[in-house]
Amino acid sequence: MMFKHVYKKGQQFRMWMPNMPLTLVAAHNASATKPAFAIFRTIPRMTKHEIKEYLTKIYQLPVLKVRTQNYLGKRKRLMTKRRVIYYKYKDFKRAIVDFDPNVMTDVGIGLRVPELQEDDDDDYVDDDDDEEEENAN
Repeated sequence: MMFKHVYKKGQQFRMWMPNMPLTLVAAHNASATKPAFAIFRTIPRMTKHEIKEYLTKIYQLPVLKVRTQNYLGKRKRLMTKRRVIYYKYKDFKRAIVDFDPNVMTDVGIGLRVPELQEDDDDDYVDDDDDEEEENAN
């Protein structure tokens, strides 16, 4: 894994910062048959081991398994009045990370608090309709 070295001059403090982006694309909670998992997008040279270490050491996530898929960047053609311009998006790697079902069942996406849901429904009163009825009578 490539790291960027951070060193403060005159002190003995050294810190290694990861230089590889890992972008969260989607996250899914655990079901009865599947563990919780998340889908990340990263650069192609990042390995499964580096992805697991990155999530375990930095974010303390209980990673069970990492599956990866390599994608080539989409090729495009832009036709202008004078010439044709060809370009391509960057290649990327898609990583599907399964989390340990004994430790993590909820990834925190789309969480609803039942206490707040019940209070919102019961306390909602439409005052405008009451005033219109009184004015009509």
